[in-house]
Amino acid sequence: MTLGLGMFLSGFIGLAGGIAVGSGMVAFLVVLDIIPRLMQVSKSFSCIRRYEEAVVFGSLLFTILDFEGVIFTLPVFSTAVIGLFSGCFVGMLAGALTEVINVLPILAKRIGLDSYMIWLLMAMILGKVFGSLLEWLVF
Repeated sequence: MTLGLGMFLSGFIGLAGGIAVGSGMVAFLVVLDIIPRLMQVSKSFSCIRRYEEAVVFGSLLFTILDFEGVIFTLPVFSTAVIGLFSGCFVGMLAGALTEVINVLPILAKRIGLDSYMIWLLMAMILGKVFGSLLEWLVF
């Protein structure tokens, strides 16, 4: 009985985390118009379908590689360059999401949770803190 409950809770927490991360990524891509801006800068308006496919297939591919535990061994220099670009991406993503934080009040108002906004924010903050502490101290 407890094994089934533990598996259910693990699945529920994993699904909730995936929804939270996916929502952040969608907010980043949609609200900030990342793909249209990329097309505008590169003057490649005819390739919109390719940009969208690259985002979807890249996300799926690296999710599958992560689940399968695939490990790439690269020279130190290339890992430093990849780490630099990954850090830039994460930093820009965090900065962009702080710019669009007004998405939360709009969403809460539309689904009728505007009176619970403080609880929604506290749940997100405490979940992030608890998850980070769990990752750093336990795993």
